Amino acid sequence: MSLDTSIQLERPVALVTGASRGIGRAIAFSLAISGYRVIVNYRSNAEQADSLCSEIAAAGGEAVALQGDVAKAADVEAMNAWLTRENIYVDVLVNNAGVLRDNVFVMMSDAQWDEVIDTNLKGVFLMSRAIVRGMIEKRRGKIINVVSISGLVGTPAQANYAASKGGVIAMTRSLAKELARYGITVNCVAPGFVETDMLGEMNERQLTEMLKLVPMKRAAKPEEVANLVQFIASGACSYMTGQTLVIDGGLSV
Repeated sequence: MSLDTSIQLERPVALVTGASRGIGRAIAFSLAISGYRVIVNYRSNAEQADSLCSEIAAAGGEAVALQGDVAKAADVEAMNAWLTRENIYVDVLVNNAGVLRDNVFVMMSDAQWDEVIDTNLKGVFLMSRAIVRGMIEKRRGKIINVVSISGLVGTPAQANYAASKGGVIAMTRSLAKELARYGITVNCVAPGFVETDMLGEMNERQLTEMLKLVPMKRAAKPEEVANLVQFIASGACSYMTGQTLVIDGGLSV
């Protein structure tokens, strides 16, 4: 399966990592129906990725699934090689892929630390480095990093996750300054609690206690995060770079 490169100039391309489920899925669908041809990156769940591509096609959009683990340099190189073979230029890169391996700090294992840092932080580095070369050549492009309020305020039992997201926020600021001369913007979206599989695993008491912390008394819908990403990706957001936009219902205020 491949994208129709004959209409490359008419419809921009967005690559969304970790797009087979949750926030990434909503982002990919939102970008697709707003006019982007979307590359749906996934690590292991081909069935969900293919299902999303079918949903996008049914809605009149265009998408293709692309397997690869963003934490592995060889996988990222293989994905980039496919883009080159298909003559696809990525206009918007959404670094969304991420994992959670929560544990109290003194009990956190090396494996829990490494997996989160490798996927959430190193993965953004590997993907951005690969894709930005084309953006520099074209002298345009947007990188949008999905982070978390954990990278801004810190949360117990998430030292690894907070460090990874905080690292991405700092990297975003650095890249924004470095790449602005090439017409490339780099920004972050920082959600709070979102209605994803993680919340679905909580019991009613846990969910009630969690939502007490949110002034708006509810979690965000994935589509609400996707709408913000869609705005940043659009031409209406052309002068903002190096920023972290928080969407958390007031949780971090």
